[in-house]
Amino acid sequence: MKIRAAVPGDAATMVRLIRELARYEKAPLQAKATVVQVSRAFFSKDAKVFCDIIEAEDGAVAGFAVWFLNFSTWQGVHGMYLEDLFVKPAYRGRGYGKALLNHLARKCVVNGYGRLQWWVLDWNRPAIEFYQAMGAVAMDKWTVYRLSGVALKRLGGARFRGQS
Repeated sequence: MKIRAAVPGDAATMVRLIRELARYEKAPLQAKATVVQVSRAFFSKDAKVFCDIIEAEDGAVAGFAVWFLNFSTWQGVHGMYLEDLFVKPAYRGRGYGKALLNHLARKCVVNGYGRLQWWVLDWNRPAIEFYQAMGAVAMDKWTVYRLSGVALKRLGGARFRGQS
């Protein structure tokens, strides 16, 4: 297997992997990213999100990891947030997922990042067991919040005293 940084010619493949992941996570209609959007986000001069592709021995794309940097004010250093980790079903159980996580953890260590973190759906027992086997710990005392859609627009459009 081989892990490499995604290149502009991978945009369509990345969109297919995103859609395949969304189907696996039982949310196929929520995956709306287009090739144009992916190309702009990942391959512009000031890209803030990154993708590593894992290829099988025959060169076929087996999966990918999408990540970006975050920052820990407590640690005073950057960390890595893993947005998506996906290995196609035909390649599961062969070490591809572990190789991707190992690759990302190595990037963290080499670059002095303080942590690698991600979310996992609570029903996804195979993923949870996979992550725990590698030493990952669930952040059970934290609750994820999200603003999106109308609520985001409403709050983002509001003006408050002292704002210009």
